[in-house]
Amino acid sequence: MSFVWVGMGFMTFFAASTLAIDVGMYMTARSQAQNAADAGALAGATALVFNDYYDRSAGGPVVRSAITTAESNLVMKNTVSVQTGDVTFPLGPTGLDNRVQVNVFRTTNRSNPVATLIGPVFGINTIDIGATATAEASPANAVECAKPFTVPDRWKENSIPPNGTFERYDNKGDLLPNADEYFPPGTPGHAMYGYSDALPPSGDRGVVLTLRAGTGNNIEPSFYFSWVMPGGEIGGDFYRENIANCNKGQLGRGLDFTQEPGNKVGETNQGIDDLMAKDPLAYYDATRKKVVSPNSPSPRVFPIPLFDPDYYQNGITHGRNASLKIVDYLGFFLEGRSGNNVYGRIVPYLGVVNDSAGPAPADSFPKAIRLVQ
Repeated sequence: MSFVWVGMGFMTFFAASTLAIDVGMYMTARSQAQNAADAGALAGATALVFNDYYDRSAGGPVVRSAITTAESNLVMKNTVSVQTGDVTFPLGPTGLDNRVQVNVFRTTNRSNPVATLIGPVFGINTIDIGATATAEASPANAVECAKPFTVPDRWKENSIPPNGTFERYDNKGDLLPNADEYFPPGTPGHAMYGYSDALPPSGDRGVVLTLRAGTGNNIEPSFYFSWVMPGGEIGGDFYRENIANCNKGQLGRGLDFTQEPGNKVGETNQGIDDLMAKDPLAYYDATRKKVVSPNSPSPRVFPIPLFDPDYYQNGITHGRNASLKIVDYLGFFLEGRSGNNVYGRIVPYLGVVNDSAGPAPADSFPKAIRLVQ
């Protein structure tokens, strides 16, 4: 009887060991599969922002990035199965088409199940593993590392003949006969007349933008005004430091900024030169339409605040202080300067989602990449 009970005890112990070992392997494989799906979804959302937002084809950069990234994350030392049909683009809860969903498999149907270790003793040779993840390129409602100069958002030019200057009010504050019109982000007109991070011809990605110091109160597309960044005091040293370095303070939209006295051309040039020296090898690859740099991300990529030209001119003509209301942020890659002119490219920019900053409009230029499922 002792031998019988000892034998039964060994069988129970063996079964428990099998459960512990194979279930532990299953949980490890499941976790690794989830890592592969997460990585693939994030890579796909990143390609939406930095490669081509509108190319959802099987051979496009979004699908290929999602697949190759997921496959590079092994599950129990073997590659997961991810086919083009396993990468989909579900709508978000707000109706935006900005999500990438990736499904990964190690299953019998895909001819790559996970083998068990002790399970074959009980007739269980393999187990099926799968995982899914969804990431999105959300409109960002805040940015970091903004620079202390701002350019006007674009507008609809109605002047006859067109003069390239925003003119909506006369010196009494009344509307001009052929008043220019401004459409803020989030309104239907902004998609047609405002800045867009899409590729040309419909968007501005990769377009050269030359920044020139503004003079007086004229509002012209690439003329910048200096503004006082939060966290410091008015003055050239603080202004120059914020150009050369990253100010980690998060900035949202709808903020009223105070204009710096003077055009700060000298301080701007010094700050730009210092910033160029931080990443001298970075360049814009026009073929691949992206910034190439040994640093990731390059410090020469930063957001430029866009101000509301209507609000600014309306304030001047009605006797209020000339204040700059920030409506969005433009991604900019600094290529250099020539004299007092700063030139570079309009590029995608990663912002952040700040829960206290309010929602961002759907056509916001900066995007935030994050897992949502």
